[in-house]
Amino acid sequence: MQAKAPRIKSTMPTLTNYRHFDGRHWETGSVQNYLAYKGVVAPHTGQAYSEAMLMGLSGGLLMGYFSFAYAGHDPHVALLSRNTFDPLDTLLMRLGGAQHVRQTRDAAKAEQTLLQTIEAGSPAIVWADAFSLPYNYLPFADDMWAGFPILVYGYEPDKDVAWIADRAAMPLRVSAAELSAARGRIKKDKYRQLTLDAPNPNKLTQATQQAIWDCLKRFTEAPVKQAAKNFGRAGFYHWVNMLTAPKEKQSWAKVFPVGLPMFAGLTSTYNNMGIGTRSAERDYGLYADFLDEASVLLNRPTLHKIAPAFRACAQAWGKLGMVLLPDRVPPFKETRELMLRQHQVFIEKGQMGLPECQQIKARLSAIRGEIANAFPLSEADAAALRHDIAAQVLQVGIMADAAHEALREAMSA
Repeated sequence: MQAKAPRIKSTMPTLTNYRHFDGRHWETGSVQNYLAYKGVVAPHTGQAYSEAMLMGLSGGLLMGYFSFAYAGHDPHVALLSRNTFDPLDTLLMRLGGAQHVRQTRDAAKAEQTLLQTIEAGSPAIVWADAFSLPYNYLPFADDMWAGFPILVYGYEPDKDVAWIADRAAMPLRVSAAELSAARGRIKKDKYRQLTLDAPNPNKLTQATQQAIWDCLKRFTEAPVKQAAKNFGRAGFYHWVNMLTAPKEKQSWAKVFPVGLPMFAGLTSTYNNMGIGTRSAERDYGLYADFLDEASVLLNRPTLHKIAPAFRACAQAWGKLGMVLLPDRVPPFKETRELMLRQHQVFIEKGQMGLPECQQIKARLSAIRGEIANAFPLSEADAAALRHDIAAQVLQVGIMADAAHEALREAMSA
């Protein structure tokens, strides 16, 4: 049952001069949008902190490969391409500015705090369940939830509207009741709100060096020892093994057999590495941009020289998307193109793209039905595709290994 936000009169419920929608990730994007609105500039550029710099400071790249199969849901691949171990806390600690966290279990108090913050001239970062926010077009289910930070810059309960900056390049609008319900759904993040003071520029140089070394360490030393084979350099080879060794317990042949399970494996991998909020292709490109900035900040020109190696990795990840859902299989090609278009529509049009997104979802559902009735690959074809995927994963891994090693040498010089 969704909680209803109480009606409280406000005098300045929306920041009418808010224009910042460049952030593309829940965490680094929300912070980037917040600091940009506040007029904070980075000491090494004289411009707003870029999301690339914030991504690097939050922990940078991470390789993680897992597969899951839960009863009642399609099996899926989970790829980790950026640090997921307390990235926001890490980022804010390294920025060095004071954090102001307000949290309550009471919806009315949470609304009052949010209104006071906006009336004082500041947006607020709040945590909300992605499945409860209608603009995400995610099917609501009692056993599915995911809490992420978003930025609220307008809240008008008397008009039942809230204005949000969340990954899209334009404003997103939900009802006050919808926002309240999303904020209150997950216990640990229930009605949590964050505002920030300006970063401490004197900490940035040391923080940047530490961030790079931490990224390098995670590539060679797994952040979770019990799953060492799933992370970093080893993660690429583990993934290759799962694609090519059918007798392994978690092999693709067993977890994603021919039929809808294989289709689910292919599409979930493509979503994770190519178009999702955590996109390996985008993250490697962002990290290259971070190294360009770090080369100036740290006065290490070699970082700029090796940044192209990470951009080449991004291109290799992009090629992997083409291998996963190849043009030679028409329903796979159409699915890839539709998934990419759906992502682009959200970024470019936000909720105004709803009609097109509904059409895309309907066509994707139809393709799924067609594939369930007649899967387009034989067992031999499926095995061949798995080997093609493995070859490209191996290539990405070799390139990522070389790029990280070049970065280590540059930082050690």
